[in-house]
Amino acid sequence: MEFTAREARLKKEYASLYPQLDAEAWEPAAEMGAKVLLWQVQQQGTEALNNRILDERHFEFRGGWYRGGKTELRTRACDAAFNGPA
Repeated sequence: MEFTAREARLKKEYASLYPQLDAEAWEPAAEMGAKVLLWQVQQQGTEALNNRILDERHFEFRGGWYRGGKTELRTRACDAAFNGPA
């Protein structure tokens, strides 16, 4: 299984929604997720825990594990493909 650390980058057009992040800078996704989660909990309380932390519409991703099969997409550790077929 090929592995590179999963990274995330905030898209420039959503920078105003995440004032604590440096837009367009690649960071380890886990670190960026921790920053966003802390900020969301401070702003919204535990309601923030109901949503995916890094909204795929607002962030780009690279790295991680290959899902396998015919796709070149990579997966998050929490996705079913990471732990094998569901």
